[in-house]
Amino acid sequence: MKPGKVIVISAPSGTGKSTIINAILDRGELDLQFSVSATNRSPRPGEVNGVNYHFLTDEQFHDAIAADEFIEWENVYPGRYYGTLKSEVTSKTEAGHNIVLDIDVKGALNVKKLYGDKALTLFVMPPSIAALQQRLEHRGTEAPEVIAERVARAEFEISLAPEFDAVVVNDALDKAIEEANGVIKAFIG
Repeated sequence: MKPGKVIVISAPSGTGKSTIINAILDRGELDLQFSVSATNRSPRPGEVNGVNYHFLTDEQFHDAIAADEFIEWENVYPGRYYGTLKSEVTSKTEAGHNIVLDIDVKGALNVKKLYGDKALTLFVMPPSIAALQQRLEHRGTEAPEVIAERVARAEFEISLAPEFDAVVVNDALDKAIEEANGVIKAFIG
């Protein structure tokens, strides 16, 4: 059996990457399985452990880092960790499935270094920083100071977009879904 490939999709928070990923997965036309990331943040309303994220305590996350259980991890915001467990990727790719990772920009570039041409990095770009800020405000899930922090981080993340294999601008959701789906389809052949 031929091992599966790794598709890494990154974007600033609020850009719509999760919506794009879910739309592509819901179509079911490509052999894609979603990699559930780990984090030490608390679940948002409606999020389920093992489905949206593997929600770990600070101690559990640090123990997993020490045990080299991640292919990538990042301290994305002060004290807020996200990472991809090796077991998530290995079990799916060794079974011949392609796996989609929804991870931060630095983590995506680290995965690309690790997997080389077996990985595709796709960056979802907001139409503008102002549009991104407006989307974050309309979500109503974060305090204004958290939104300001996310917007500042977005500017840094956007500066790394040229290092990705492909960039899709999400200024019209249906168009962005089609473009992302086409890039992934071409990559997995």
